[in-house]
Amino acid sequence: MSKEVTIDTSGIYYKELNEQINKIIKDNLDLELITLNNVLGQRFIGNGISKNNLTIVINGIPGGDLAMFMKGPRVEVYGNADHAPGNTLDEGKIIIHGSSGDATGHSMRGGSLYVQGSVGYRSGIHMKEYKGKTPVLIIGETAGDFLGEYMAGGIIINLNMQSEDTEFVKNSMLGTGIHGGVIYIRGKVNKSQLGVAADIKEFTKEDLEKITYYIEDYCNEFNYSDEIKNKLLNSNYTKIAPISSRPFKKLYTPDIR
Repeated sequence: MSKEVTIDTSGIYYKELNEQINKIIKDNLDLELITLNNVLGQRFIGNGISKNNLTIVINGIPGGDLAMFMKGPRVEVYGNADHAPGNTLDEGKIIIHGSSGDATGHSMRGGSLYVQGSVGYRSGIHMKEYKGKTPVLIIGETAGDFLGEYMAGGIIINLNMQSEDTEFVKNSMLGTGIHGGVIYIRGKVNKSQLGVAADIKEFTKEDLEKITYYIEDYCNEFNYSDEIKNKLLNSNYTKIAPISSRPFKKLYTPDIR
């Protein structure tokens, strides 16, 4: 059985491509690497795949919901990605050498997703922690509005590498409806940029210790120099966390006390 398989995806419809990938995995228990060349918008690549020690390399631009419900594999994209990569990711790692669309990291409940460029609106929406797993989303450049909307758990780190840490970021409605987890923004955030239920908390020594591993790992994945890594680790961050774990309780149920 081969440990490496390469597929030229030119002209292959997304359903056929995913059926082909699943069959290859099923028939090759020792498979370690699938390389997909010329990907152009095929959706659901890696959807529901549960397998450790497997890497899926994508050369091109995958369509929406990349690696949805995935458990275990590593996916590396050499290009941009469409909307919602990492949707409900359970375990595994997604590396995107480009930017990604709206709802990046939608409902992640484990694993990690690193984006070298920017992400669209509502990224990190509904992220949650599940059975001891903590999902992590790191964004190298900018994020659209509503970052971390209705977030219930996990960690989002927005590095804003194209800006200085003394500048105010341009996001708005940050953490709207957040009731768990934490968002770290490299740079300054005004309270007027927060959404309902979000608050700015003190960035402590413990917070720096918490994100250090992830920033170091992010820099290793993208081959950033020690100089850049140290600059990121010594930057100013704004910590955004929930006002409370039930910010809307009085909105949906009568207060009978």
